[in-house]
Amino acid sequence: MSTPTIPRHMQRDRFAPVPETQAARDEDDLPTIRTAIGTPARLVTRYADVREVLGDAERFSNEGLPRLPMPDDGVDPRAGNLLAIDPPEHTRLRRLLTGEFTVKRIRRLEPRITEIVDDHLDAMAAAGRQAARSEAELTRRRPYTDLVSAFALPVPSLVICELLGVPYADREEFQGRATRQIDLSLPLEERGRVAAESRAYMGELVDRAWSAPGDDMLGMLIREHGDDLTRSELIGIASLLLIAGHETTANMLGLGTLALLRAPDQLAHVRDEPGAVAPAIEELLRYLSVVHSGIPRLARHDTTVGGRPVREGELLVLSLPAANRDPAATDHPDDLDVTRAIAPHVAFGHGVHHCLGAPLARAEMAVAFPALLRRFPGLALGIPFDEVEFRSATVVHGLRALPVTW
Repeated sequence: MSTPTIPRHMQRDRFAPVPETQAARDEDDLPTIRTAIGTPARLVTRYADVREVLGDAERFSNEGLPRLPMPDDGVDPRAGNLLAIDPPEHTRLRRLLTGEFTVKRIRRLEPRITEIVDDHLDAMAAAGRQAARSEAELTRRRPYTDLVSAFALPVPSLVICELLGVPYADREEFQGRATRQIDLSLPLEERGRVAAESRAYMGELVDRAWSAPGDDMLGMLIREHGDDLTRSELIGIASLLLIAGHETTANMLGLGTLALLRAPDQLAHVRDEPGAVAPAIEELLRYLSVVHSGIPRLARHDTTVGGRPVREGELLVLSLPAANRDPAATDHPDDLDVTRAIAPHVAFGHGVHHCLGAPLARAEMAVAFPALLRRFPGLALGIPFDEVEFRSATVVHGLRALPVTW
């Protein structure tokens, strides 16, 4: 079995891309790197260049990319995967889904998001008390928990489960599969098998929903667009939304909390000023850039990117963290500053493939961050910062755990 090394564009120095990746912005050419499956690719790091590639589906394609080795189960692995198809097929599928992710529709979910957040904060507080044997001990030893497993991961998982109609009782199973699918330290063959298992699970949910469509998104798609979607497309749509809908937001909540704990004045600003929350979320999205690159692009023909030549068929990997820290786009880009005017960023991508779930992710963070910080005003790291373990080999950047006290 082949176990890939961590590609250069995924290597991080805690919150930041490694210096070698950032330095590529100043190079006269697009450096050649190796992807996670060993394919050569050109690395794009400048903010303007990343937007150029993401914004031009005519010159740069999402189709025909190298794929994980997977068992043949008769289901087209591209079907329904919005990240793996180009217009006009992409346009057709995205149009069917856009209504579920409008700002207006997401606002209707906010009371339920608030309830989910409050329930998990209550559970955190209760668990912290139970960890101490007496009230007297609470005065000597502060409550202690892992914020990732107690809050950051389960909150978006429950939201996306309810949105899609996935049984929350299955969360540990699908979370485990999702984590293994994006873990590049695992052999390619194992990740391919896990992806097939995940697709088989989603197939069962789709078949169940087809027999009795509910009020969730899968049920809506079947009732309103069942004649326009194949079973394979529904499986692909559900699989993508399930993984993307909890992995990205969960890691933003974990990493974002850690970043704020490292900047107490900025944490207090987010906690105490309601109007500061939305700009702070945009700054955290820019500063953290939890998605390393999104889907690579293939050049459809000989062209240029930022004036630098690219040949037909060359693969382009886009470093979103490097682009979001480009000095040409933002002053003092390596500093976290939640009070700055909202800086441009590509944390959600750009162009036709701009993240469909961005309004949902923003809504979850807008509820979760201030609720957490106000509920536990004494929130602090439970271990030294140098001992915090970052995930070093996953498609989505994050933390393995975040021990906290309050």
